[in-house]
Amino acid sequence: MKNFLRRYLPSPSEVRRKSALRPLRIFLGRPELWHLNRHSVSGAAFIGLFCAFLPVPLQMLLAGALAVASRRNLPISLALVWVSNPLTFVPMFYFAYRLGAWLLDMPLEAAPAEPGMQWWLGNLDNIAIPLLCGSLLCGWAAGLTGFVAARAFWRFEVLRRWRNRRARRRAAQGRRIQGA
Repeated sequence: MKNFLRRYLPSPSEVRRKSALRPLRIFLGRPELWHLNRHSVSGAAFIGLFCAFLPVPLQMLLAGALAVASRRNLPISLALVWVSNPLTFVPMFYFAYRLGAWLLDMPLEAAPAEPGMQWWLGNLDNIAIPLLCGSLLCGWAAGLTGFVAARAFWRFEVLRRWRNRRARRRAAQGRRIQGA
């Protein structure tokens, strides 16, 4: 799993060379933000997926700050925020709004055929509380699912490697016995 992630994640030196990130070099030099272990990856999965459901601008900054504060993998936290992107944010937040309204037993605002940005901004005073409630719940559920999935995948990968190593050792031992 580490090799797979290392193939797609930028190295710390690549990120530090970016001129736009020059003010953050103090934080980017911390080695724990780049570790690929089950604790760092699973925590980063929680942070990234939780922040993806928050109906706030600049979700990546929040995810980055949480990753730095909790010493979790920074690139994975930032990458998973993009679950919420221009194609997915309307259905995600509309579901979160409906869930929040249902949980708070509030009436739904009349939704247009396509709930676009104008609908969100025009009804913000009526939908803010249920949207926030639903978004926090969805974020918590998505983050927890990502956390558990990362831990489980990591565990299965370690077990697979142990089994393969044991099989190779037994095969080598069998060849030595036959050759003697």
